[in-house]
Amino acid sequence: MTSFLSGLLSSGAAKRRATVAAALAVCGVASLTACGKTIQIGDSKDPSTPAAAPATSSVAPTTAAPGQGGAGNSALQVVDSTAQDAGLNGTGGTVVGAAVQEAPPKWVQLSAVTAPQLPVAHLINVNQAALYRFDGDTAGPSRSNCNDTCAVKWPPVTVEEGGNVYLAGVNPKEVGAVRRQDGQVQVTVGGWPVYRFSGDAGAGDLNGQGVDGKWFAVGPTGQKAVR
Repeated sequence: MTSFLSGLLSSGAAKRRATVAAALAVCGVASLTACGKTIQIGDSKDPSTPAAAPATSSVAPTTAAPGQGGAGNSALQVVDSTAQDAGLNGTGGTVVGAAVQEAPPKWVQLSAVTAPQLPVAHLINVNQAALYRFDGDTAGPSRSNCNDTCAVKWPPVTVEEGGNVYLAGVNPKEVGAVRRQDGQVQVTVGGWPVYRFSGDAGAGDLNGQGVDGKWFAVGPTGQKAVR
C-alpha cells in the first residue's frame, strides 16, 4: 500500500502540473476558475429533466423549479484544476472509508489515476477512494436508482448546492449533476451518477469492482473501468 500511495501521489502531482499548464495555456494566468463551467442540476425523479446544461462560468446559479427536488441554488461550478491549485486544503468535508456522509461536502475533487490492480484510468476522490458507477442507473438522462439501503452500501458522491467540483485528468465537459430522490445533489460523469463503496476501507481498495455484475470503477468519461 505504501508503494501504491507513493506512486499515486507522485502520479497525482504530475497530473496536477499538466492540468495547470494546460489551463494556463488556454485561459491565461489571471484566473484558472474561468476555465470552468456552470452546470444546472437535473432531477433524478423526472427522467425528462436533463442532467446538466453547460453554460459559461459567469452564469449565476438559478432556483430549482417546483417539483424538482428542492429550492435554492441549482447550479454547481466545475473547475478544471485541483483544489490544491485553487489554494484549498483538507477534503471539503468528504468523509473517509465507510463513514457516513452526514452533510454534503462544500467541494469535491475527481482525479483520474491508474493502479497495479486496475491499470486503466479510473476515478478517485480527494481521499483517494475509488469511485464507481451502477448499471442500474441511466446516463441519458442521468438518473440514480440507488436509494435507501442501496445508498448506505454505495454512498453517492454528493456536493453542497452551489459548490465546486475540482478535476485532475477529467474533461469538464464530462461532469454534471443530478438531484437525488432525497433532494441531495449527486455528481455525474459522462451522465452516470458516481458513488463510493462502503466496503473500501482505504486508499487503493477496489472491493466494489464487479459486485453483483453491476458495479464497476468509473472511468474519466463515465465508462466502466475494466481490464
